[in-house]
This record gives sequence, structure tokens and C-alpha cells, in this order.
Amino acid sequence: MTETRSWRPWLGTLKARECFLYARPELIPSFSFAAELENVQLKPSRETPRKKLCGYLNKLGIKGPIKTWKSRWFFYDENKCHLLYYRTAQDINPLGSIDLSSASFDCKVENGEGVFEIRTPSRVFTLKAISKQAMMYWLQQLQMRRWEFCNAQSRFPVGSSQLVNEPLAGRTSSEDFLPPVKTPTEAVGLKAASLPAPQTSTALQNISLKHPWTELQNTVYNICGSKQLWGNSGNVFSFSEFQEPPENPDEEQEPEVEAGCGTTEDRRMEPGMNWVRKARWMNSGFPGLPEELSRERNPMDKMSVLQQQILTLTEEVKSQKELVKLLHKALEAAQQEKRVSSMYLTAAEDKDRLELVRHKVRQIADLTSRLETLEQEKKELEQILTLRDSHIQELKEHVQLLMEKNHAKQEVIMVLTEQMARELSDPLQAANTITAETLYKQQEEIDHLKDDIDAYKTQNQFLNSEIHQVTRLWTSVAENEKALLMKCACLQARNCQMESKYLTVLRKLQEAVPGLPSSHAELVRNLIQEALQWDVKEEAEEGFNLNPVSEYDEYGFMTVPDYEVEDWKLLAKIQALEIKSNNLRSQELVEKPLRDRWNSVGELSPSAELKNLIRSGIPVEHRQRVWRWIVSRHCSHLPDHYQRLLRQSKSTEQPASRQIELDLPRTLTNNKHFSSPTSQLIPKLRRVLLAFSWHNPAIGYCQGLNRLAAVALLVLEDEESAFWCLVHIVENLMPADYYSDTLITSQVDQRVFKDFLSEKLPRLMAHFEQYRIDVSLITFNWFLVAFVDSLVSDILLRVWDAFLYEGTKVIFRYALAIFKYNEEEILRIHDSVEIYQYLRFFTRMIMDGRKLMNIAFNDLNPFPMKLLRNRRSMHREELEAELCELEQIKAAYVKERAEQGPQDLKEVVSEEEEEI
Repeated sequence: MTETRSWRPWLGTLKARECFLYARPELIPSFSFAAELENVQLKPSRETPRKKLCGYLNKLGIKGPIKTWKSRWFFYDENKCHLLYYRTAQDINPLGSIDLSSASFDCKVENGEGVFEIRTPSRVFTLKAISKQAMMYWLQQLQMRRWEFCNAQSRFPVGSSQLVNEPLAGRTSSEDFLPPVKTPTEAVGLKAASLPAPQTSTALQNISLKHPWTELQNTVYNICGSKQLWGNSGNVFSFSEFQEPPENPDEEQEPEVEAGCGTTEDRRMEPGMNWVRKARWMNSGFPGLPEELSRERNPMDKMSVLQQQILTLTEEVKSQKELVKLLHKALEAAQQEKRVSSMYLTAAEDKDRLELVRHKVRQIADLTSRLETLEQEKKELEQILTLRDSHIQELKEHVQLLMEKNHAKQEVIMVLTEQMARELSDPLQAANTITAETLYKQQEEIDHLKDDIDAYKTQNQFLNSEIHQVTRLWTSVAENEKALLMKCACLQARNCQMESKYLTVLRKLQEAVPGLPSSHAELVRNLIQEALQWDVKEEAEEGFNLNPVSEYDEYGFMTVPDYEVEDWKLLAKIQALEIKSNNLRSQELVEKPLRDRWNSVGELSPSAELKNLIRSGIPVEHRQRVWRWIVSRHCSHLPDHYQRLLRQSKSTEQPASRQIELDLPRTLTNNKHFSSPTSQLIPKLRRVLLAFSWHNPAIGYCQGLNRLAAVALLVLEDEESAFWCLVHIVENLMPADYYSDTLITSQVDQRVFKDFLSEKLPRLMAHFEQYRIDVSLITFNWFLVAFVDSLVSDILLRVWDAFLYEGTKVIFRYALAIFKYNEEEILRIHDSVEIYQYLRFFTRMIMDGRKLMNIAFNDLNPFPMKLLRNRRSMHREELEAELCELEQIKAAYVKERAEQGPQDLKEVVSEEEEEI
């Protein structure tokens, strides 16, 4: 039995890895156990055996209103973490046991010296040692051995994560708060078993009335055993057959045998009796000593040890066979996946491909069931964590109560000390008022109080050690929960990716519908309808959302807009799934570190670091604060200016109010806050636009300002802040005349953008020129409303973060990045009509916002602002010259028509007269 200890932990690790491979079969090829198998050596352990924890203690028995102390022999079972108790050390059957795996220990001063409690979930055991030293020894040893048992038997699931399944190795009693207590050999240990049991006042008092059958068995066993012994030794069993001869004759060593299985036995006992006792001792479930067994001359013992080794090796071979089976299964699964992929690529008929699509659907269902299992495990761990937190809170309250009580005792001691000092300062008065007996009583009381302080300090240290260990447990549970959340996020991302691929396959089949038979075409249409009909309310009622894509995002934008064209609906849903998958995969690696950096930012001030942070994207919880800071830096908020504009709009009708009312229902129709005329933000948007039209009469109102103000309202929430944000965009960020009647600066930016497109993407621009594509028909609206209604909200708001901080250069960067992102797809189209159709929805093909940001701010460098200003000036002069020339041609034409007007009229009249 003992020889298997040195390699049992390796077997536990092997089984843990088998469970992990079963939970994650796709990771099987990444493990290699060859080196680990070569390093395993099945050698018997040579560690020094530990001393057994046993001894006599008084146990408080309660029978109705009667409470009595009964002497019991206690023995700690290391295999089960139980504390067994017998009536005497010679008994073979225990009267009962105490489960220490979930018990707590406590020692209260008011209970008396040597009294401590063991609290289990079902019962409280009150025990009493013969001295305070013996009590502290029992408490320390029980605590230390319980933690050794918990470290050996891990309480956490094996297959969740290697990080959280790491055993609590190294957390031994060396880190405890209490110093090691010296072993009281007169009351604890095997030496105490050879001494007579403590006597009670009456013979019947020590008998357990609750266990009559056990008492009868022990009595009969003791009587039968004493008749077979030679001599009158007074004990039934012997410790000598398992003892080692002491190295120093003057020092007595405690034998390492089981307590409660016997006392001294005569050396002249028959060999048969000796073997029976030894076999009974080995089968009792307690570990033996390797030194004594190795020195046993009886060949039967050696055969028993060899049989145990054979059994252990057989278990190891069995585990290895199971591992080989798992690896075979993983190999077969990979080969099956390879065959399925090749079948899909080589399938001649669409019917076979549809069957493969159904196979993928079944795989999605399997992943969904595994996701449900992980969610259930998460809920169970949350419940365990809640129980742990409540237990820690109770311990903290207990410690606080003890500290308050200790503080009160210290105050009493200080008051008595000061009083004694005052009285002793006047010897004459002390002689007259205080007698020697009074002083003796006070000194005795002070001594008692000092003893109480020492006891409370010891108890405080003991409780601190318990709290420290419970905190470790809580930390381990938190790490386990974190690992499960990460695993759940990975499964959700994989689920999104699988569903996105499924929708892509449906879209490809939709394009091939005209060439399919009618039954197959009808099946494809039904599958598309099922994929598009998704109701969040039904899933919410079920209590578990299998689809990680929600209907609306944080600002109310629809993640899957309701387009009239079915092909666009499929593209929108594919894009939403891919974006969600990318966000889940980058949650731990990108989003969490970025959010931590934003949390560490205190007062905002312009810097290169802040610029890089804003380019990376502002988290939702910080976006409102940063936008307010950016607007306040460039716009001085005049007091009551916005309220005066509102009063003016109420008293005087604004000429642009009619156009504003027409544009309100057409603002952000894919956002739930503006989709209905009764939405709360519609009146706020109306007031913001009317106030701006009075604030800037030169512009008044231009189509496109409604979308800019709507986005500002969604983020800033306050309508006055949204008004100043609109002022900052129109008057500070955008050039002059950008929203004038002629839109001259907007036209200039389109020419500048074509120049940049020719320089940064010459192949693409040559492709457009070959097929006579005018990109300004697509990009003009991008620049006018800063990509609103062109990009999905997740990417749009990141563009706006950098746009508000840096200006219009950001719009040029992202416009070029969008064409760069889809350059290869556009170059593959060789028809002008198809190119225009693709450019209408190609922004919906952008799945990775991080990739688009890297293209805009890294791949397109350098992009100096000075170059942008020079290009704008050059093209503005050219455009103004062209407009001036057009005005001259128009004036000449009008003048020519005015001169020809009377002559034409005479000709018309003469013709009428001729008819008359």
C-alpha cells in the first residue's frame, strides 16, 4: 500500500488530463505525454512516516437536561479526514466519527481551560484536553492535517481549466500564524495508549448508552483477546510488533501504528495470532509504515505488497489504454471532418451539399448544448461563491466582536492600573485605605486579566489563520469562475462564427436558386426565412439566450437592420455575427487592457497618449465624459444662450422649420429612439435643430444636420450638450461653406479625395477610370454626415471619437481605409453596373473594426494636415473659377434670350394674324 504513494499523484494528473481531453477533443494533438511517461518511476516512497494523531480527550455528552464529561480515545483517520473516538484504546469498533473536511474549530476562554469545539454542518462537538498546551496541540494538528487532506483531494472540477485545477500545493502549515506546539507526550500519542484510561466517578458513567451493540462487541472482543494472551499485561493488543528499535536507548520513540487497534502484546504470542492481528490492522483502512513492512521477514507480507503493486500497475495500464482510445477517437473525428470537407468540395449535386449543411446545423446544436452545460456549471460555482462570501462575512463579524471585547478588557486594565498607581503614589493614604488582602485580590484579578488577554491573542491568531485559508479558497473559486467565463466567451464566439458561415452558405445557395429544381429552391427559401425570423422576446422568456447577438446595441441601433431587400438582410446578419465573434475573441486580449487603460486616466489633457487611446476607441462608460470635454475645449458655453434660442424659436417662426419637420421622421430609422414619431428624443432633436438655425442664420438648416445632432443626442443625452456638439462640428471641425446653399467646400473635398485615392490606391483608381465610375456619388454623403447610416454603430462611434478630437482628416483616412479594406473585391468586378451595385452596400461587408482602424491610422501614413489644406486651396480656386465661368455663360445666355424675346414675340403674333 505504501509503495504506491510516490506515483499516485501522477495517476491523478493523468486522469485529469483525460477528462480535459474528453471535454476539448480538438486540443488532443497539442498534448505530449511521452516525456512525462519516461520520467515516471514507480519506486517506493522513502519519506519519513508521520506520527499518528491520537490520545485521550473528554467529550461532553448531553442526555436530556444532564450534561456529563466522558473519557474517549480519539484517533485521526488520514484517509477519510475523520476523527474517530473509542471508549478505550483497546476497543476495535469506534463509537462514532467527526467529519473534519468541512468543520471549523473554536476555543472560547469562557468555557474553561483546555475546552474547544469542533463545529460540523450537522453537530457541535465539545471536547476538553488535560491542559492548554494539549488543547493547542490538538487544534493545530487537526487544522494542519485537514488542509493536507484537502490539498491531496482537489475540490474543483477537473476539465475546466489547467489554471484553476492546479492543486493547492505548497500551502502547508509553514504559512500558518501559530508557532508549532510541542507534543505533550503524556496526553497525546501512542504512548498514552499504554497508560490506563482516565477513571470517572462511576463505572457506568463512561459507557455509551447510544451505542449498546458497539459496546457489547468491544467487551466480547477484549474478553476473548485477554484469554488468549500469556501473562497479565493489562492490554489486549501490542504495539511492539510494528516498533523500530530506538537509536538511543535513553530516548523513547513513539511507534507509528494505528491507535485504537491494540496495546502491548506478549512476544511469545503464537505466529498465527500475530498474522491475524496484523492482517486486521492492514485492512482497517489506515496507512502503514514502509520501514517496518520492508523489514518484515514473513514472505506473505512481501507477497501482499507485490500484489498491491500489480493492482496499481494494472490501473495505470488501463488508464493508458483509455488515453489511447481517446486519441484514436480524436484522430477519427479529424479524418471524418477532412472527408466531409472534401465531399463538400467535390460534391456534384446541390442535394449532397444541402445534406452537408444539415450536418453543420447538427454540429451547431451540439455546441449549443455544451454551452448550456457550461452555463449551468457557472451558476453552481456562483452559488458556492455566495456561500463562501457569507461564511467569510460571519468570520469577519466574529473577529470584530472579539477585537471590541479585547479592547474593552484593555481599557479596564488601564483604568485599574492608573487607579493603583495613584493609590501607591501616596503611601500614607494607601496604608490607611488599602489592606494587604485588597492588594492581593487586585493583583490576582490583574493576573487573570492578563491570562485572558493572552488567550484572546491566541484565539485571534487561530481565527486569522482560518480567515486566511478561507480567503485562499475564495480566490481559487474566483479564478475558476473567470476561466469558465473565458471558455464560455470562446464557445459563444465559435457559435457566432458557425452561424455566420451557415448564413454565407445560404446566401451562395440563394444566388444559385434559378438553376436549382423547384423543391430545392423552395427548401433554400424556407431556410433563409427561418434564419431571418429571430425573436429576442421568445429567447428571453426561455431564460437562456442561445444567440449572442442582441436586437439592439447600447445606443439603440438595430444590430440587424430591417432592409426590404432579402439579400441585404442576410448580409447585415452575417456582419452582426462576425462583429460579435470578433468582439468576443478580442475581449481579453484587446478590450479589457484598453478598458483598464481608460480607467486609469484621471483628468483629461491633450497628449499623444490620449490621442492614441481615442483612436483605439472610447469605451461606452467613458464616451460621454470624453465628448463633453472635447466640445468644451473648443466651444465656450454662453450662459442661457440655448434657452434664449428656444424662446426665440417659440415666438418667431423659423423659415427652415418646415424642412426640419419633414426630415425628423427620416432620421436614423434603424434606431429605436427615433423610429417612432412618439419617441422621446424626437422633440429634443426638433429643439436642437431650431436653436441651431437661429444660432447660425447663414446656414439655417441643411439636410444632414439632423443626423449629426441625432448621434450627439444618443451619446450626450442632454439636448444642450448635443446643441454645442453640433456647433463644434459645423463651425470648428468642418471648413466654411460646407453646409451652405452651394455646398462648395463639400465639392472641393470630393476632388481632394479623388487625388488622395489616386496616390494611395492607384490600382483601384485606374479601375474606376477604366469603367467610368464617379466615386463622389457614393462618398459625398460620407463626408456630409460623417459616415452616419453608412457604417454599423460599433465602427461609426469609433470613427466619431477620433473625428471630434482630430477633425476632418479622420474622415479622409477612414474613407480611404474603406476602399482599401474592399479593394480586392472591387478589382474582381468588371462591369460598371455591378460596381455601382457593390458600392451601394460594400460598407456592410466590413466585419473587423480593429483591422479598419489599423489601415486608417497605420497603412495610410504619412497623411499631413498641411497637404490637405494645400489641396483644398488649390481645388477651391479651380472650382470658383469654373463657377465664375458658368455664371458668365449663364449671364450671356440670359442676355441673349432677353434680346431675342421681342422679335420672337412679333414673329409669333404675325403668324397668328396670318392664321386669322
